[in-house]
Amino acid sequence: MSLVPVIGLPADRQFIDPHYYHCVGEKYLTAVVDTLRAVPLMIPALADRLPLPAIVAMLDGLLLTGAYSNIEPKHYNGAAPAPDSPADPHRDATNLALIPLALQEGVPILGICRGLQELNVALGGSLHAEVHHVAGYDDHRETDSPSLDIQYGPQHEIIPEPGGLLGELAAGGTPRVNSLHGQGIDRLADGLVVEARAPDGLIEAVRVDRDDRFALAVQWHPEWGVLDNPFYTAIFERFGAACCARAAQRANHK
Repeated sequence: MSLVPVIGLPADRQFIDPHYYHCVGEKYLTAVVDTLRAVPLMIPALADRLPLPAIVAMLDGLLLTGAYSNIEPKHYNGAAPAPDSPADPHRDATNLALIPLALQEGVPILGICRGLQELNVALGGSLHAEVHHVAGYDDHRETDSPSLDIQYGPQHEIIPEPGGLLGELAAGGTPRVNSLHGQGIDRLADGLVVEARAPDGLIEAVRVDRDDRFALAVQWHPEWGVLDNPFYTAIFERFGAACCARAAQRANHK
């Protein structure tokens, strides 16, 4: 009987009048099911009320999703946020606690968009709160269109670092990716290495610099149309291989 990995997906906390809900976007759930043949497990944004070490011990992978909210700058000693900056302090508290635990226990991590920023902040790095206001960088926010296919369509190339994982998956090319983010990495955290940059130099992908850990994060959204994009599929498949190895390891220790 083949093992089915369990992939944790931390939730956003959203107010849907008149109640709060904990939500994970369907596109992330279907990407986990369709590419990894895994079980997605939503983790509510209740950090101070959950036994996070016990949850991490149940996981074969951790997928840090994108979100409409921004990480609050107090977590990286940033300036006060703009009044209209959307925040999700419950998600911040949950994910910034989960990430070190997952790395400690060897749980594979794939970060997407906000997930990349969370990985960097959790390990001590900082962010540009508004990349489009930083001299030298392009506007990386989504195209103003009601069409999701246009919003999530290719916007710019990425330039993989020589010898990195993404360079391998891209077969030496410079794939075009979508771009839907306002924040971006400023100071790279210790323990992370750059995997790819945008043409303007902005860090677009990172990984944890340890051979015994799979922790990759990208600034774009490979979950969107993942089955129709070989580069995106390859990212999920490499994450899935690490998750299957973790599942086998857990099974052998029971």
